[in-house]
Amino acid sequence: MGIDIGDEAPDFELANQFGEHVRLSSYRGRSAVALVFFPLAFSRTCSREFEELRDNAEVFAEAGVEVVGISVDSKHTLRAWWSAEGLGMPLLADFWPHGEVARRYGVFREDTGTASRTTVVIDRAGVVRSVFSSAPGEPRPFSAYRAALAALAQTIAE
Repeated sequence: MGIDIGDEAPDFELANQFGEHVRLSSYRGRSAVALVFFPLAFSRTCSREFEELRDNAEVFAEAGVEVVGISVDSKHTLRAWWSAEGLGMPLLADFWPHGEVARRYGVFREDTGTASRTTVVIDRAGVVRSVFSSAPGEPRPFSAYRAALAALAQTIAE
């Protein structure tokens, strides 16, 4: 099962890097969300991707989109990575049951036991507006985020 544009985003609740519980539906009505699924903290490609997201935070803020990272790492690993990289966004631990949210979104890789590099952009009403991925070991290009934000702005204008 995958997630498609136009679907209502499946709700979930996960612990963030500080152990606080975050529910996707808490964003509804106040902010669009970019769920950035990634394989593992501290990996070279993930670090590069999240540094680029951090360094372009204003692009998301101007679009009214909050970036939320999700991986199968523990909250402890995510907090250490968040601190080491100076990341400003919440990181959610899809640790146990292992990869449950990634499975619900159709982005869990059975061969590696991790999430694929997939981004799901959800509007303020909880509707999926964009989904894009990259091949294993390849970063998502920032141009894909720009295109997703443009598509989101277009749906708002309509």
